[in-house]
Amino acid sequence: MRRRGPVKLLALATAAATAGAIAAGPASVPRPGDHPLGPGAAGIGDPYFPGLGNGGFDVRHYDLDVRYAPDSGRLDGRATLTARATRGLTSFHLDLQQLKVGSVEVNGLPAAFTQEGPELKIHPMLPVPKGHAFTTTVAYGGTPRPLSGPIVFGSKYGWMRTRDGAFVACEPNAASTWFPSSDHPSDKATFDIRIRAPKGLTAVSNGRLLATHDRGATTVAHWRETRPMAPYLATATIGKFDVKKGRTPGGIPIYVATDPALATGQLDFYGLTAEATDHWSQVFGPYPFEETGAIVDDMPEAGFSLETQTKPVYSAVRDESTVVHEVAHQWFGNSVSVERWKDVWLNEGFATYAEWLWDEYKGRKSTHRSFLEAYNLRKPQDPFWKIDLADPQRDTMLSRAVYFRGAMTLQMLRERIGDKAFFRLLPKWTKLHRHGNVRTAQFIGLAEAVSGKDLGALFGTWLSSRDRPALPPER
Repeated sequence: MRRRGPVKLLALATAAATAGAIAAGPASVPRPGDHPLGPGAAGIGDPYFPGLGNGGFDVRHYDLDVRYAPDSGRLDGRATLTARATRGLTSFHLDLQQLKVGSVEVNGLPAAFTQEGPELKIHPMLPVPKGHAFTTTVAYGGTPRPLSGPIVFGSKYGWMRTRDGAFVACEPNAASTWFPSSDHPSDKATFDIRIRAPKGLTAVSNGRLLATHDRGATTVAHWRETRPMAPYLATATIGKFDVKKGRTPGGIPIYVATDPALATGQLDFYGLTAEATDHWSQVFGPYPFEETGAIVDDMPEAGFSLETQTKPVYSAVRDESTVVHEVAHQWFGNSVSVERWKDVWLNEGFATYAEWLWDEYKGRKSTHRSFLEAYNLRKPQDPFWKIDLADPQRDTMLSRAVYFRGAMTLQMLRERIGDKAFFRLLPKWTKLHRHGNVRTAQFIGLAEAVSGKDLGALFGTWLSSRDRPALPPER
């Protein structure tokens, strides 16, 4: 994610095969001696968001079918989740905010359910044994409203209504404002997303566009993301767009949708996205997804742009640094995702450092100079230095410190271990944890293994010191 402001912040087969491989018939009633049965937990255990995610199962695939009426803001959906039980389940939860559920089925059988705040509690007719795959289908509808608060720079976020459709950007906890989910980055899954909107509008989502067809006054777009995706990275942005498709010079498919009402100036989103994707593929390792791209929409109320998987969404925040930042997130944050939100510097610090690397690549200034500019901008007494990046707290998890002090940490690491080790470390990190989830301790451990150096003091100082660290001696 990259915010608005004068200071710049910011292998699976196809989903059909995946869903077919793990689809299940009705669960059998467990026999005596089987694993004990009980309710699944309402949250995954993240201290920043105790209610997010759900315990007792692992989602493998989402099949979403949503219909949106821009005139009224009404959204109706049918979501089928395929999951595997990690314990015997007599009941389980899904995250769903604001929208009303009409019916639920588990393995094709009607299931009882209750809604309490953002939790949908489901009681299947037959319990689900541990280790068994099962499907849950939820029919729901209502008028989604964006969330707001200090976390995302005080901006609205989530499902945001526009004059001609919707702008959908959900970090960190707003995926559940438009579909029932296990809304936490530690529970990644593949997606099929069908979006029904009035004819004449374009609906853009993640992965590859499989088909578009008209049904009366409605156009249906079917998108498929075959690589695991955290729910907050899903989008269903709808509006009037000019679409440009092709391949990057390196051969990666690219899809860019731009609102024709916008004056984007001299910024070539298509060319820049293609160039950044190919360049980062050389620096960070092979591009981890099937397609790259962008969605550029007229949404001035959104004070940020977001790295939605394969198709970053750009609102009023759009410039060259923002694009290279969001494309870098496809490696750091999207493919390699945090296990808990407290480690979000592994997303934002890396994407901010990518901005510095880009300036160095373009010959504008070195990353060391970018580091010094960021360092000297904050005086020793600045609250910027009081945030512990290893545990920045919920309301400040997307603060400037997480972005810029995270990037400073990487520059200090690079200068400590040298370019050869540093640029071996980055692609090794993305390869080892491709489509997975990570913690800060894992990155420190890998950096020490690659460099052969004890780096505990360096990371302790630059991530967690409550005083402005002293600069190392000039070499």
